[in-house]
Amino acid sequence: MNLLNVLIFFSAISFLIYGTAYFVSSNMKNEFKRFGLEKYGTIVAILELAGALGLLIGFQNNTVLVLASGGLALLMLLGTGVRIKIKDSLLVSLPAFFYFLLNAFILYKSLE
Repeated sequence: MNLLNVLIFFSAISFLIYGTAYFVSSNMKNEFKRFGLEKYGTIVAILELAGALGLLIGFQNNTVLVLASGGLALLMLLGTGVRIKIKDSLLVSLPAFFYFLLNAFILYKSLE
């Protein structure tokens, strides 16, 4: 397994966990309240789960990989923007930015 495949798998598992956590943890729902985006929590969680499944399908279908990694990169770029807007600390904002960079890299490599 090459590095790109490891990164894809890591991102997919992470988003499966994050997406599922919204439905089983009140902490995740409270975060969306804190962001002022309570009504968007469910759709974001569904997009995270869809993106994760898309990354896994992307092992066999590059078009799906492009769409999933691009969608997750955009989602995490917006998430980073929200954290900047509400003035979260750099440390708290780093995970969203990391996942933006990770999925942007996967997108870049999948377009080669």
